[in-house]
Amino acid sequence: MTADRRAAADTLLGPHHQAGRKLMRAAVRLLADGEPITMSQLATAAGVEVGDLTTTPAGHDIEYDDQHRIIGWGLTLNPTAHAYIVNGRRLYTWCAADTLLFPAILESPAQIESRCPTTGTVIRLTVDPHAGVSDVSPVTAVISIPGPQEMDIARVRATTCDPGRFFATAAAAHGWLAAHPDGTVLPVADAYPHLRPIGNRLLDADAP
Repeated sequence: MTADRRAAADTLLGPHHQAGRKLMRAAVRLLADGEPITMSQLATAAGVEVGDLTTTPAGHDIEYDDQHRIIGWGLTLNPTAHAYIVNGRRLYTWCAADTLLFPAILESPAQIESRCPTTGTVIRLTVDPHAGVSDVSPVTAVISIPGPQEMDIARVRATTCDPGRFFATAAAAHGWLAAHPDGTVLPVADAYPHLRPIGNRLLDADAP
């Protein structure tokens, strides 16, 4: 991870967000059951009070249903470009990168389905919390990661998640790189260790 990306991760998931990291980690784990989360459920699972969630990591982007239950916080019940299939449930993620991070947080392998925005090719892969990435199809698939300076802390989903996509080939991502010159495009398997330190911030939410 570059120094710039480390600084961005600190801004979003640093020591001042310890309680927020616990809440987000708990939310991801609860959402994996495929049901909306009440504030009481979240507080119990996280072991911390639920205050103003807009001050938590990506808190401005949290999705709620009409009963003010959480239905999306990184992992979501609402369809997105990235399907996340875990324990027989078809869920979704905000970010392409989230698909590589959440298996470790959920301690369960997941099958991922996305679509190349350039070619329309369906991209599939498996992510295991211990073995990493496997079964990438097509094998040439890459993932795009926006530059850290693109992140707006009040619009994490729009500025960091939505621009990140899977592409069928590196060539298919050329247009994306032209639009995001400070971004990175990596083979999917190579992106896993590159992104893992960010996932560890949530996985080790009890750490400062």
